[in-house]
Amino acid sequence: MNTPVTLRATAEDQAARLPALLARAEHLAGAVLLGAHGRRRSGVGDDFWQYRPAQQGDSRRMIDHRRSAMGDQEFVREREWQIAQSVMLWVDQGASMRFSSDKDLAEKADRGRVLGLALAILLLRGGERVGLTGTRLPPRTGNPQVLRLAEMFCQDDDTDYSPPEHRAMIPHARAVFISDFMGDLDGVQTALTKAADRGVRGVIYHVLDPSEEVFPFTGRTIFESVGGTLRHETLKANDLKGRYLARLAERKAELQRLCALTGWQYGLHHTHTSAQSALLWLYGALDARAGVAA
Repeated sequence: MNTPVTLRATAEDQAARLPALLARAEHLAGAVLLGAHGRRRSGVGDDFWQYRPAQQGDSRRMIDHRRSAMGDQEFVREREWQIAQSVMLWVDQGASMRFSSDKDLAEKADRGRVLGLALAILLLRGGERVGLTGTRLPPRTGNPQVLRLAEMFCQDDDTDYSPPEHRAMIPHARAVFISDFMGDLDGVQTALTKAADRGVRGVIYHVLDPSEEVFPFTGRTIFESVGGTLRHETLKANDLKGRYLARLAERKAELQRLCALTGWQYGLHHTHTSAQSALLWLYGALDARAGVAA
C-alpha cells in the first residue's frame, strides 16, 4: 500500500531520471540528423516542394499562374506535406523490461524509453502529432509534448509483464509498440487486431538483452522474474537451453505472423547494439512496407 512517504520517494526517483532521459533522447535524435522534415510528401503546408502539371479535378485556385505563363501547360504548385499525422507510442514499462545481464549494458526498459522518446522528438520536429496509446496522453504537437512523454516513460509498472494498451486507437493513425514481449501474446494479438480494424498501421519493436538470445546458464541456477512473482530453481540449467531457445523462436515467429496479418512491421533489437541504428530503422519503418531486424 502506498503511503505519503513511499509516494514521495517514488516521485523523487522519477524526477531524478527525467533530465537524464531527456538529455540522452535529445542527443540520440540529434545524432540521426534527419532534419525537421524527414518525410516529404505533397499536401497542405507553407514550404514549396514542387510543380506538377494540372490534372482533372484540380480547382482553378490551385493553378500557379506565374509558372503556367512560362509555357502552354498549366501547373499546380505543390507544397511540403505538413498535415499533422498522429503517431501513438507504447513503451513497455513492466518489470521484465528492467533486466540487464551486465552492468555495462543498458536495461531493456532504458533502451526502449530512450528510443521511444528520441523517435517522438524526430516526429514532433517534423510537425507530426505524437502521444501514447490509451487515454492518458493524446497525440499533440510541439516541444511541450516531449516533456509530457518523458514524464510518462519514467513511470514503472509493478507487474512482471504489461500488455500493450489498445484503447482509444485513432483511426488511420500509426503506432509503435516497444517491448521484450515476454508476456502472454494474447494481449498483443488483441491490440494489433483492434488497431487493424481502425486502419492503424505500425511497428512491433522487439527489444532483447543479448543473454536472452543465447541462454548462457549451466549447473544449479535460480531463475526469478524481475518483479519477484515467478521463481524456478534447477540443478541442470543447460538442460533447459534447447527448450528455451525453441520457445523464443516460436515467439518471434508468432509476432512476425501477427504483423503480417495486420499490416504491421516487425523489428528486432539487442541492447548491446547501436541505439542510433535502431532509431534510424524505427523512423524509416513507419513509412516502409517491409521490415528487417535492426
